[in-house]
Amino acid sequence: MTNDTHILLLDDEKNYLLVLEALLTDAGYKVTAINDPETGLAFLDESDVDVIVTDMKMPKITGQNVLDHVKKRFAHIPVLIMTAFGSIEGAVEVMKTGAFDYITKPFSNDELLLSVQNAAELALAHRRYRLLAEAMEQRFGPRQIVGNSRAIRDVLTMVERAAPSKSTVLITGESGTGKELVARAIHYSSPRKDGPFISVNCMALNAGVLESELFGHEKGSFTGATAMKRGRFEMAHGGTLFLDEIGELSHDMQVKLLRVLQERTFERVGGSAPIEVDIRVVAATNKNLLEEVGKGSFREDLYYRLNVVQVELPPLRERREDIPLLAAHFVHKYAEDNELPQKNFSPEALDYLTGYEWPGNIRQLENIVERCMVLTPSATIGVEDLPHEIRDEETQLKSAVDLLPVKLDLADTLDKLEAALIRRALVRSEFVQVKAAELLGISKSLLQYKLKKYGITGH
Repeated sequence: MTNDTHILLLDDEKNYLLVLEALLTDAGYKVTAINDPETGLAFLDESDVDVIVTDMKMPKITGQNVLDHVKKRFAHIPVLIMTAFGSIEGAVEVMKTGAFDYITKPFSNDELLLSVQNAAELALAHRRYRLLAEAMEQRFGPRQIVGNSRAIRDVLTMVERAAPSKSTVLITGESGTGKELVARAIHYSSPRKDGPFISVNCMALNAGVLESELFGHEKGSFTGATAMKRGRFEMAHGGTLFLDEIGELSHDMQVKLLRVLQERTFERVGGSAPIEVDIRVVAATNKNLLEEVGKGSFREDLYYRLNVVQVELPPLRERREDIPLLAAHFVHKYAEDNELPQKNFSPEALDYLTGYEWPGNIRQLENIVERCMVLTPSATIGVEDLPHEIRDEETQLKSAVDLLPVKLDLADTLDKLEAALIRRALVRSEFVQVKAAELLGISKSLLQYKLKKYGITGH
């Protein structure tokens, strides 16, 4: 650890500086010793420093000035203050303003080395945290939302606009469309990205357990409560709380959630002391909550409290042009995860993937790509390597029909089906109308008539 720790020494007394530099270098640290504090601050602005050890009384710039500068611009760097005029009052004051430690000259070598070691360990923890935060941001940031369709670009625009605010966000869409991924992208694009992201699936827990999970409980509040437990709201303080499947909340839990959203306070189960939280709530559902409000199964006031900003995720069948990009993304992911060689889908296999209706959306596509990566021995995944339900055209048609409601307007449904087939042909032909018309077995002029009829852009 010490060989990677860079220490900046600031002291206007050259003799002290030489002694300290030798002591810390012998201990294995990388040391930069500067006897002019102005030069030291300039060096700090241009270099990667882990720990600062500075004298308190120096001409022009004091150790307190150095500390104030560091706290404003490099808050993660621990600062040790040295002085020959130490006092308990001075130590208290400098610690209050953010110094890591306060050492009085003359000091023993062991005392200084122990303090520097503790500061170096803190610096290492900060460094690891920053690397982890960067990795999390890369893994869950907006760049992980793969696609170039108009629909997904609209989603990314909403994420970009909503992220900086504190407003509650409601994410809607079918199961498997990536609602939690979008919730994480909002979090990691927001000023709260260094805070926690806490996720709760409201459907996975019954009402009694969910209340304790969300709000925590006091010791002895119910049988089995042998200790106080913090709930997800407390755990999310300073960050984002993601409530998935929000449409499954009971009426009682809806009332309690509404109160927290309104007042930003709650009590643990069995407790009476109000607890204040600073959180941003992102909720998600695959239900039409406005319809649920009409049925009386979801509170109207809670709906409008949640639906400040709505992000609607399109099903995969409505963004078919993104399927090759998503497939390539998952190929790369599972090649790395399983230490497998990179593979690719043949053009014919991609045609089948693009033409499938994907009732399970992106989650189903990811599952199939992983299966193909594991089971396909060659570098190219062909049609024969796809699961039966993907490559069988009769099964594909049945899958599409099964998604339709039993009661429907036949003429309107046939129009929608024709429009969907035209869109698929355009995607497969890379939006070359002549080729799309050939795939559909119609003339180019008839295709152009139908593009105008259904309001399809054709590019």
